[in-house]
Amino acid sequence: MSRPTSAVRLIRSAALTDTAPYAYAATVDAAAQLVFAAGACPLDEAGETVAPGDVTAQARQCVANLVTALAAAGATLEDVAYTRVLVATTAREDLVAAWTVVHEGFGAHEVPSTLHGVTVLGYPDQLVEIEAVAALA
Repeated sequence: MSRPTSAVRLIRSAALTDTAPYAYAATVDAAAQLVFAAGACPLDEAGETVAPGDVTAQARQCVANLVTALAAAGATLEDVAYTRVLVATTAREDLVAAWTVVHEGFGAHEVPSTLHGVTVLGYPDQLVEIEAVAALA
C-alpha cells in the first residue's frame, strides 16, 4: 500500500540565506490531522536515560523514540512540520552535535526547527529532548 502525499509543505525563501540546513517555514493542508508529539527523551525501554554525558548518543535515542511515537500516531518523520531541539548545555559545540544527529535523522525532509540551549531537562542525566508537530493528510 502506498503512502498518501504528505500534508506538510516546506517553504524556502530566496530572500534568506540558503546555508541553513532546514526550511524556514512549513504549511499544512487545512484538513490535516495534527499530531503533537511529547518531547522525545533519551530514555530506553526501562525508562533509564541512555548515555549520560553523551549529547550525540542521546540525540540518536531521542530521534529513535520520536520515530516510535510518531508511528503510534500513524505518522513518520516526513509528516513533521516543526521541531524544537532542546540541549542542556552552554557549549555551542553540544548544540551543533545534537543538531547534526537530528538533521541526519530527518534526511532530505529539512523541517523548520529551533535549537535551544537550556539549563536543565526533566530526567536525571538528560541532555537532549526533541519536540515535534506533524500533520497527516
